[in-house]
Amino acid sequence: MNAKNIDPNKLNALLSAVSGKIGVPPEKLKKELESGKFDSALSSMGKQEAEKFQQAVNNPKLIEKMMSTPQAKALYKKLSGE
Repeated sequence: MNAKNIDPNKLNALLSAVSGKIGVPPEKLKKELESGKFDSALSSMGKQEAEKFQQAVNNPKLIEKMMSTPQAKALYKKLSGE
């Protein structure tokens, strides 16, 4: 999966939806995600959610497993226009 293949309009829609849920402007969220920072997302999560997220980020095999789920593949196809 390559993020460069994602339709920019669909990516912006996703960023807008997520930013609305966590209360962070889409531009700030995009910059943080592109730089590998998740400060805004983590600050809006509960303690247990943030710990699980940090575990996933620090475990490439777990991320690979999550990205291979049918739901993740469907989301990627939808965003990339495949």
